[in-house]
Amino acid sequence: MRPTPEAGNSRILVVEDDPLMLELICTRLTLAGYVTIHGRDGCEGLERLRDARPDAMLLDINMPRLDGFEVLRRMRVLGHLPRLPVMVLTAHKRTSDVQDALELGARDFLTKPFDETRLLARVARLIRASAAPRPAPATPRPPRLI
Repeated sequence: MRPTPEAGNSRILVVEDDPLMLELICTRLTLAGYVTIHGRDGCEGLERLRDARPDAMLLDINMPRLDGFEVLRRMRVLGHLPRLPVMVLTAHKRTSDVQDALELGARDFLTKPFDETRLLARVARLIRASAAPRPAPATPRPPRLI
């Protein structure tokens, strides 16, 4: 597998509690040219987020100690959202889980199991979206003097 052009030196934080799934995702991303950092649960993920300053995050929803929903809530409070693009990973096909994650600030989701091609395409899209210029926030107009 050749590195993808989108990868560049993009740093991806992967937060996943299943060791085999974590290794699979990190290996695929590394082979595609991404730099990977990982956390094995939500608490470790938040620590890595603070220390590594990634360009994007892949976040499992169902984890011990701190689930993906709580990680998203804390990221919002800490000011990481919406700046950092997050894709949630879930083994459940419940629409409510995906909807809740998107409302909390995730930008995309991927249901497990997934194939390598879909994973890499979605990560590339996440990175492209984060690199796109964002419109400046609207500034209030000064009051009119009569």
